[in-house]
Amino acid sequence: MVTYRSETSAVPSIVLNDGHVMPKLGFGVFKVEAGSTVDTVATALRVGYRSIDTAAIYGNEAEVGRAIAESGLPRDELFITTKLWNRFQGYDSTLRAFDESMKRLELDVLDLYLIHWPIADSGLYVDTFRALQALKAQGRITSIGVSNFTRAHLERVIEETGETPTVNQIELHPYLTQNELRAFHAEHGIITEAWSPLGRGAELEDSTIVAIAEETSRTPAQVILRWHMQLGNVAIPKSVTPDRIAENFEVFDFELNQDQVARISALDSGTRIGPNPDEFQVDAPE
Repeated sequence: MVTYRSETSAVPSIVLNDGHVMPKLGFGVFKVEAGSTVDTVATALRVGYRSIDTAAIYGNEAEVGRAIAESGLPRDELFITTKLWNRFQGYDSTLRAFDESMKRLELDVLDLYLIHWPIADSGLYVDTFRALQALKAQGRITSIGVSNFTRAHLERVIEETGETPTVNQIELHPYLTQNELRAFHAEHGIITEAWSPLGRGAELEDSTIVAIAEETSRTPAQVILRWHMQLGNVAIPKSVTPDRIAENFEVFDFELNQDQVARISALDSGTRIGPNPDEFQVDAPE
C-alpha cells in the first residue's frame, strides 16, 4: 500500500492577494516526459509536496491528472497550477484552451491558471486575462495570474482589467535575482514564483553556494531553495530523481543567516537561462 506523507503543514503557505493560499514550495514538471510523469508526481506527493505546477505546452497535463487521481489525496489538500500556451491567447481561444487543459487534468476547479508568456507583439494578453477573470467568476478557477510578465506588462493588465494578478511566475535564481521586478511585485501584492529556482544546475557548483552548503551542513540545492524561502519567493524545483525530490523538500528545518543570504544575492549577474520575455515569440519553444 502506498503511503502519502500527511504533514502538509511542513510547507508554509503564502497568502495571495485574493485571500487564497498556496504552498511556498511546489513541484514543477517542466521537461518531465509524459511516460515518467505519473511516477515522478506520485513520488513528489508521497514526499509531501502538495503544489504541482504544469502547463499545456509541457505535454504532461493528463499524466499529472492521473497521478493526482491515483494518489487518493483529498482535493482540498492539493494546489494545482497550469498555464495557457501562447498560440491560444485571445478571449474565446483562452476559454477553449482552458476546457482542454481541464479535461486532461480531470479536474472541476483549477487552483491557479497563468498566462504562460505575455507575447506583447500579439497584443492579446489583456483580453486573455479578461477570459481568466470570467473563468474565475464562474467558479472554475480559484486564482488567476501570469508568468514571465515584465513590469510594463503587469501595469497594463492592472490598469485595463482593474485586477492585479495574484502571481507572476518568472525565471529567478542566484544569477538572476530580479530585484526590481520583485520590488514591484511586493508593492502591488503580487507573489513572486520562481521557475528554474536552482538555475538548472549551474549555481549548484558555484563556490559561494558550495561554501555556504558546507557551513550549514546542507546540500547546495537546499541552500538555494532556503534562500528563496527567506526572500519570500515561491519556488517550484523539478527533478525526476526520488532522492533529489526528497532532498529539495527538506528546507524548512534550518535557516541561513543574513550574511549568507546577502552572499547568495550578490551572485546576481543578470544571466538568463530562458528567453527574454520582451523577445519571446508565439510559437517559439520554451
